[in-house]
Amino acid sequence: MSSVLTIRELMQPQPVTVDAECPLDVALGLMNIHRIGALVVVTAERGLLGIFTDRDLLRRVGVATSGWQKLPVSSWMTRDPFTIGPDAGWDDAVGLMAKHRVRHLPVIDGGKVVGLISSRALMDRRNEHLNRRVEARTRELQSAYDELLARDSELRHNLRVAGRLQQRLLLPRTPPGWPELDWSVHYAPLDHLGGDYYDLAPVGPDKLGILIADASGHSVAAGMVAIMSRIAFAESAGSTDRPGEVLATMNERLQGMAEERFVTAFYGILDRRTRTLTYANAGHPYPLRCSADGAVQPLVAQGFLLGIMPGEVYRERTVELAPGDRLGFYTDGLVEAEQIGRAHV
Repeated sequence: MSSVLTIRELMQPQPVTVDAECPLDVALGLMNIHRIGALVVVTAERGLLGIFTDRDLLRRVGVATSGWQKLPVSSWMTRDPFTIGPDAGWDDAVGLMAKHRVRHLPVIDGGKVVGLISSRALMDRRNEHLNRRVEARTRELQSAYDELLARDSELRHNLRVAGRLQQRLLLPRTPPGWPELDWSVHYAPLDHLGGDYYDLAPVGPDKLGILIADASGHSVAAGMVAIMSRIAFAESAGSTDRPGEVLATMNERLQGMAEERFVTAFYGILDRRTRTLTYANAGHPYPLRCSADGAVQPLVAQGFLLGIMPGEVYRERTVELAPGDRLGFYTDGLVEAEQIGRAHV
């Protein structure tokens, strides 16, 4: 069904713009403040120079050299982006985005930037338009509403079942019974299905691999990516006692499988004979080592997210543990929960 909505009705009429010399850290700050995925790079007369998106950032930041934050946005932006006119239709924009696999289109009128249209805005406004048409059909509204409630109830039931199955698939039942170690686990997903999980892998008789990971997002998509990550870990953890190699193998197997999603992960191998933990990190929050004397030390290691940058090398570090030490592994859900709690104080 063709839409009568035009880009002029759907676009953001005052997009956030920067000039070509704007430093990348300033550009990223603007994107964070305005919660947007793209900036339009313009001349002083609002002529179009390019567009800088979160995709441009992800393509380049993994291989960027030190000090990249001060580079001008023009060095990372997409030049000569695809554009659209304000009088084009909704279907025209959808077709253009699908054909060229872009999510943002600068709107040009008379050679100047007059707006920006995003795939999210297209979907949101299109849904609003369709909802208004549905609401006008009052005789069909009640049956549609009843059907929606029934489907929602069924979906919630299926999600609860899927969540229980996911936990059985993702979470190990019991840690190994090493008498010198005590274990404690707390798992509290935000949704029925989530992307957070941990896993354990025996690496010979005296070594244990410990993985904690987090697939981006929530609900079904994050849960599916988490399962894909869990399978990649299970296939690689038993073949080597090098944490960096395990993360590198997982990274390669997740390439192109998670679309625009990614996975953070920390993987360490504990040697009970030497009391050492050798570990590597793929963009995950640093675990904490709490010594018996009360000192707290983050287990710092650098590495890029899984599933985005092929060929990434994950460097390993080793820490020697002492009797009475405690290790705390967590996902960013713990940090977000603390931030939300502070915001409500």
